[in-house]
Amino acid sequence: MELLHQAIRERGTIIGDSIVKVDSFLNHEMDTALLYEIGKEFYQKFQHQPVTKIVTIEAGGIAPALMAGLAFGVPVVYAKKQKSLTMKGDVYCESVYSFTKKVYSDVTISKDRLSPDDHVLIVDDFLANGEAAAGLINIIKQAGASAAGIGIVIEKSFQKGRARLEEIGIEVESLARIARIGDGKIEFLQS
Repeated sequence: MELLHQAIRERGTIIGDSIVKVDSFLNHEMDTALLYEIGKEFYQKFQHQPVTKIVTIEAGGIAPALMAGLAFGVPVVYAKKQKSLTMKGDVYCESVYSFTKKVYSDVTISKDRLSPDDHVLIVDDFLANGEAAAGLINIIKQAGASAAGIGIVIEKSFQKGRARLEEIGIEVESLARIARIGDGKIEFLQS
């Protein structure tokens, strides 16, 4: 997706050799026109699946998930990192490690948000080691639902996330795949 590659190159900030800060267009300030195109691209990649819901984890995945939900015409459910007082009763819960924040979070989804009838597309902003997506897959399994696939906005292909998810047997589609970060530059895998 050339628009996304261009945004990453022009507006992304490289931190070290493994982090790209994209808060000027993706996960703090949001470029709504770009996010709209991202949602349509996820629809193009997964329209062969009978998606009934989109699932993500707060907060970075919410915007692209919303746009994908709009494109599919289905609800979006996000896993909360902190259980609120309004989340009474049964929840599905998984402990997920954040590569960027270097902490574990228990992420939860109310049991009344997913059912065995759901065919769920997972959408997230980044794929590094696959922890968030694997945690969401486990929640989907707990609900008795099925996974339609995983849509990632930016994948760090030099990390093990894709291999981990493909081992589980889930289709992974990433809109931008970074091969390498270094020397102040980002190299993308050729599609």
